[in-house]
Amino acid sequence: MESENQTCVSEFILLGVSEDVLLQPLLFGLFLSMYLVTFIGNLLIILAIITDSHLHTPMYFFLSNLSLADICFISTTIPKMLLNIQTQSKVITYAGCITQLYFFMLFGDLDNFLLTVMAYDRFVAICHPLHYTIIMNPRLCGLLLLTSWIMTALHSLLQSLMVLRLSFCEELEIPHFFCELNQLIHLACSDTFLNDLVMYFATGLVAIVPLTGILFSYSKIVTSIFRISSAGGKYKAFSTCGSHLSVVSLFYGTGLGVYLSSAAAQNSRASAIASVMYTVVTPMLNPFIYSLKNKDIKQALKKLLMRAAALKENSALKENLLDISKAIYQSLKFV
Repeated sequence: MESENQTCVSEFILLGVSEDVLLQPLLFGLFLSMYLVTFIGNLLIILAIITDSHLHTPMYFFLSNLSLADICFISTTIPKMLLNIQTQSKVITYAGCITQLYFFMLFGDLDNFLLTVMAYDRFVAICHPLHYTIIMNPRLCGLLLLTSWIMTALHSLLQSLMVLRLSFCEELEIPHFFCELNQLIHLACSDTFLNDLVMYFATGLVAIVPLTGILFSYSKIVTSIFRISSAGGKYKAFSTCGSHLSVVSLFYGTGLGVYLSSAAAQNSRASAIASVMYTVVTPMLNPFIYSLKNKDIKQALKKLLMRAAALKENSALKENLLDISKAIYQSLKFV
């Protein structure tokens, strides 16, 4: 009987944040604004780091990759959500859902690993300043980045393959604005014990190991800072990791908040609203945290904007000269 009720799934229905028709234009404008702010803000961070040679250091190398991961992370969910609102369609294909799930987990996990690598970078910079350039050499930086990509890709692939083994029945509505792993497992009508086991074990491992690395790094950093005798030295040492600590607190704070709200909420729609903080707000705030708390990024952004303004002026000047040349040529034709 169970096999008769199972169907060949071709699409899912994403119910979104709200089904209220009157709220759809407001939601479209709100999420479009947040997406553009996130995309432009993180892109400016990347361009500032690339164009300023003073920022070609391990710390900013990892920061540029974090900004790239944030752009990709928010781009896995929000464009599809905006398209659904605009077309008044809530459908996502089965293949599209699995693809979205894979890349969402990939870039979410990559954020997690990059924050851990950045914590290690700050640990070396503060606890072993004399050996910093030797330890954090380009080869090690590349290896840490490659390891982060491989680990996140394998975890995302594992979870996606586990979803592919599930069978789905007639209930194909996902009370979320994207294909979330837990929601997909709940929709399945086949046995999900193995999926639940892998989901909680692998996700817990991917979350706990990086968090342990961050906590260990900062425990050593705090111990080293307390050993500094001068107040100015303590402030300088702490200021080098203040931005990173703020981003880590925001990342894990919102993630923990979403988990607790999901466990306490009676319906899944409340969980979807809570997850907006984790999936949208956090990537949007990261550029502001680094640009407001970091003097080097501020200066690099000013230089970048000044260059853009200079290029615009040069372009306008060239257009004016071209217009003058055309006018002179036309006047000479009549002579």
